Amino acid sequence: MTTLLLVDDEKNIIELERLYLAKEGYKIEVAYDGKTALDKFRAIKPAAIILDLMLPAIDGWEVCRRIRQESDVPILMLTARDQDVDKIVGLELGADDYLTKPFNPRELVARVKAIFRRVSPAPKTQRLSVGDLTIDLDRREVTVGERQVGLRTKEFDLLAVLAQNPGIVLTREKLLEIAWGYDFPGETRTVDVHVAHLRKKLAGAQTQIETVSGVGYKLAA
Repeated sequence: MTTLLLVDDEKNIIELERLYLAKEGYKIEVAYDGKTALDKFRAIKPAAIILDLMLPAIDGWEVCRRIRQESDVPILMLTARDQDVDKIVGLELGADDYLTKPFNPRELVARVKAIFRRVSPAPKTQRLSVGDLTIDLDRREVTVGERQVGLRTKEFDLLAVLAQNPGIVLTREKLLEIAWGYDFPGETRTVDVHVAHLRKKLAGAQTQIETVSGVGYKLAA
């Protein structure tokens, strides 16, 4: 059974999450503060973590940072703030996704399922090559020339979508729908942050992600 670690200091939020996620067959573990969250993460090795930002003892940003030093486990951040800067900081620290409180529990379930679709083993397939960029969808490995590039889960998925459509401009909404597995209005800044990450990691490559003003992005050699 797939184990989720729910981290929030509000027990009513934990119970709401537990109610909807347990119905989907997930095993639920909980923590009400940052220190306990880190202890449970190391003890139970959950398949994914739903992490509130405003926590006692150790806040969610620091919890995320410490977990990322040890693991690539998917992290979905919850925040009561809807400021872009809070969301961007979370993504920069390594969160895979975020959701603003108050949230629709069905949307939470959809996002958790989307996370697991992304981290599930990819079907056997040939490699994708665009210029000096090579993507092995089976091994989930990326190389630029002879240099291997380490990517996080969503970074890989986003790059793979662009590489499957070389030279074609894809809107932020379409990238969100395909790479993230859902389509919720107002979340396209997530795409921009991950494109920025990819550009840094692909620096020096012949193949780059280009911005098409007012439309979206494309991968071009």
